[in-house]
Amino acid sequence: MTFAATVAKIEARTPAHRDRAVDGLRALALLAVPLGHWLLGGLALGDDGALRNASPLASFGVFAPISWVLQMLGIFFLVGGYASVLSFRRHTGTTGQWLRQRTARLGRPVLGVTAVWAVLLPVLYAVGVPLTTLRTGSTLVVQPLWFVGVYLVITALTPYCIRAARRLGAWAAAPLLLSVTVVDLLRYGPYADAVPSWLSMLNILPGWLFAYQLGVSWGEGRITRRHARGLLIGGAALFALLLAVFHYPASMVGVPGEARTNSHPPSLLVLALAMVQSGAAILLRGRLAKLLARPALWAPVVVINLSAMTILCWHQTAMLAAAVPVSFAGAVPGLTTAPDTLGWVLARIAFLPLFAGLLILIGRYARGFESPWRTGSASAGVRRAAAGVLAAGFAVFALGLA
Repeated sequence: MTFAATVAKIEARTPAHRDRAVDGLRALALLAVPLGHWLLGGLALGDDGALRNASPLASFGVFAPISWVLQMLGIFFLVGGYASVLSFRRHTGTTGQWLRQRTARLGRPVLGVTAVWAVLLPVLYAVGVPLTTLRTGSTLVVQPLWFVGVYLVITALTPYCIRAARRLGAWAAAPLLLSVTVVDLLRYGPYADAVPSWLSMLNILPGWLFAYQLGVSWGEGRITRRHARGLLIGGAALFALLLAVFHYPASMVGVPGEARTNSHPPSLLVLALAMVQSGAAILLRGRLAKLLARPALWAPVVVINLSAMTILCWHQTAMLAAAVPVSFAGAVPGLTTAPDTLGWVLARIAFLPLFAGLLILIGRYARGFESPWRTGSASAGVRRAAAGVLAAGFAVFALGLA
């Protein structure tokens, strides 16, 4: 089928009520995940022939603003909250049924990638891939999957988020912002030495729920353009204040060797960026919708959204598929050398099309994990149980428990 025919087919199948702008925002946030990991994450070949994680941000702090653009989880959670409201409103069954459907949709691809990697590990070890490389690769594969667990917990709170939005409107997310502010004040303030390290974990739920709650309020029609401008301006001011006065780390992703990180768990800087992103997204919704009314631009958005979990789960595997075989040949800039030179940066950019091509190739087969499983037969139950056991085994290995 030609590109023109595919575009026409997708356009014909798109319902008139489809919110193209929201789908476009989701696609943009999805593409930022692999691009961010591919650009801001590296693999360095050691003297023992094994690959280890490295980051160009450790040598080039000036590149930190790139992470402000590529860390688009604020957009992802905003759109997730908005879409959940519409989905919850359309659902005719119980809340439990609605949640089970969404859990299965997110869980199948995660189970698929972890089960496949559980089978790959002994095979790769048998052909000579060092154990350290396998641990590094496993860590990279698991790295983006934390998002799914957090997202499922937040999704389960959707009915409560809707109630908060109906009662408090645009201010429903304010208590979450206040909660993260208090925790950050305790862990970074004058009495930080007396605060237990686990306290930072209290930011995980309110930190990521913040943008989701904004999305729910948006979906309920409680956020106006005036509110959006307030989010954009207020978020930008808070972001600048945290960087200039309170000396938050500039990078939105973790940097090896840094004592503080913004994203794990989320700091107040992450919420400030989410405010900016959310305000901008809401203000630009109309323009984006007009842009995506063009079939040729809309078709890629549909394809990306249909492959959302495949992109999230398999993009690190695509990078490893290029780097691990090359590691046997030695040091190759952009793939297996330390990311500490401008040459590495240029080489990594040159390798991006290769990573994308490998992801597309892998996705042709991996997308099957996004489809509903067949039920009703004993063999199907056995396959699901086997996949679960393999996934659990891989998780134990990847998390360093074995």
